[in-house]
Amino acid sequence: MTGSSVTQSTAEAAVRPATRSPGPRPRAVRRRDTEHRLAHDADVWVASASVDGVPYLVPLSFDWDGETLLLATPGGSPTGRNLAATRTTRLGLGPTRDVTMIEGEVEVLPVDALPTERGDRFAARTGFDPRVSATSYHWFRVTPIRVQAWREADELTGRELMRGGRWLD
Repeated sequence: MTGSSVTQSTAEAAVRPATRSPGPRPRAVRRRDTEHRLAHDADVWVASASVDGVPYLVPLSFDWDGETLLLATPGGSPTGRNLAATRTTRLGLGPTRDVTMIEGEVEVLPVDALPTERGDRFAARTGFDPRVSATSYHWFRVTPIRVQAWREADELTGRELMRGGRWLD
């Protein structure tokens, strides 16, 4: 019985709610936190769907240039096909208790279409250079149209930081 009570206590601890935040962050702080995450994180969850609505979710590395996120994936992969067909995506950045959701428009570019410096920057940040892969990669440049950020339920109100491609005040 002793072993099972230790296991039960461990399991109960794993599902306990996190410590409550001191209150919702103002929009300006959320934007600053979001921009910091965009500048420093290297991976993002990429949601796409086929033209007939079949969803697909995959983590990809990205680079943020201050205006767009640059992703790379094989053009023939489900994500590559979906992004090319629909030209839209929804991205999830950060952990579930400090998430940024980004809806964006997608521009598809051949792997040799970017200036060398931009490809080099992507490779340095992500540790991966799709330009030298034997697999046929494409760049997918995502322009944010809507951005939301929240940590807990107390931040659901006011979570929208960008609408129509413009940061809100």
